[in-house]
Amino acid sequence: MADTYLNFVDGTWTEASTSETFENTNPADVNDTVGVFQRSDAEDAERAVEAANAAKDEWAATPGPERGRILRETSKRLADRKDEATTALVREEGKTEPEAAGEVQRAIDIFAYFGEKAADIGGTVKSSSSQDTRLYTVDEPLGVAALITPWNYPIAIPAWKLAPALAAGNAVVFKPASLAPNVARILVECLEDAGLPDGVVNYVTGPGSAVGSTFATHEDVDAVSFTGSAKVGDTVHQQATEDQKRVQLEMGGKNPVVVTSSADVEEAADIAAGGAFGVTGQACTATSRAIVHESLYDEFVDAVVDRAESLTVADGLDGADVGPHVSESELESTLEYVDVGTREGATLETGGERLTEGDHANGYYVEPTVFSDVAPEMRIAQEEIFGPVLAVIPAATYDEAVEIANDVEYGLSASIVTNDLRESNAFVDDVEAGVVKVNQQTTGLELHVPFGGMKASSSETYREQGDAGLDFFTISKTVYVGY
Repeated sequence: MADTYLNFVDGTWTEASTSETFENTNPADVNDTVGVFQRSDAEDAERAVEAANAAKDEWAATPGPERGRILRETSKRLADRKDEATTALVREEGKTEPEAAGEVQRAIDIFAYFGEKAADIGGTVKSSSSQDTRLYTVDEPLGVAALITPWNYPIAIPAWKLAPALAAGNAVVFKPASLAPNVARILVECLEDAGLPDGVVNYVTGPGSAVGSTFATHEDVDAVSFTGSAKVGDTVHQQATEDQKRVQLEMGGKNPVVVTSSADVEEAADIAAGGAFGVTGQACTATSRAIVHESLYDEFVDAVVDRAESLTVADGLDGADVGPHVSESELESTLEYVDVGTREGATLETGGERLTEGDHANGYYVEPTVFSDVAPEMRIAQEEIFGPVLAVIPAATYDEAVEIANDVEYGLSASIVTNDLRESNAFVDDVEAGVVKVNQQTTGLELHVPFGGMKASSSETYREQGDAGLDFFTISKTVYVGY
């Protein structure tokens, strides 16, 4: 019998007012129920906002170093529960165990980082042009921040929103994705155990149409930070900006790796395969396109196919290289794109089949997939797939490769593999992406530098992580003191 988990509102674990629940199952084995969670509605979301609104002033008045102490203690509590959180993440989302452990460690590190940064929040002193005048700024929290997070990084993304929001002195209402709410619950328990005051963080599970929409439109919410699909993000933006809330959106990607004529093919194949097939391709920064100089094209295709075919697809707790899709609908979407690519005339070099025999019988597994002979205008070269599918596109020149890389609606992450210093520096200038890598995977982020996209990948308002993460959750006053 699976455990039933509750919402966390005003410092109390409580049932939803609906008395309804939903099951969360293991994508590696749908007969394994991870837990039963509250199917909350607008009334539950409103109670969470009321609790945060009541708690915000006291938390804002708490000295930054004390807020930081609670965040550092949260980091320690999560570190103590790392194995538990790792297993929970694998079972609900499908990552491999090393991938899940790395994500949990990222959350641990984020809370430790912002625990230290909390003491630095304050403002700046400037020289006035007038005599006998002090001129300075004061950074203050916004008030109540609503955080709406996706299933694909179910603890790292909540961490990189929660930690700066709390460090800056905001109270929070938080809706995790219904496909992966359990590891987020563990994080909230760590915050509670660390001594966070009642009402400062409120965790509510349930459908976005009820909980997320209420958060986005509620008059007592001052800021909304959302990560997810572009379609849902557009809706959140429209709802939240009707009363001029501050909004931060990070959404999809169609991320390229450009392989130039000077590149080492084996290195390029490793970089492309790692970015395309890691985390089952279920990352907004995953490599979706390899744009390869025609002189290396055939050799690259052979090399990346070899890597795809060498990967073990299995339960993330069983030593797999690639885990399952998170849900049947996500799996069906990937399989549909495989069909689309074949119909469009691309060559299916390897993969693309659902695995259904033996240990794969009860999970959402698909083989890592490589298409060659892909034209830039094909749907598999234009649309986000969110699965382990790599489209390999030929290019005759560096300029053509960059033109193809930029000719999509998204602009999140991009990489170039080259041994030419001029090309590497030119790419940084030329590519339309918020994250640019040279001789590295499109996936993988440092926690102390800004993260965000361009074009349809982002609202292009505020970046996340590092000092930029704090900027979103604070507002400045400028103070003139004559004496």
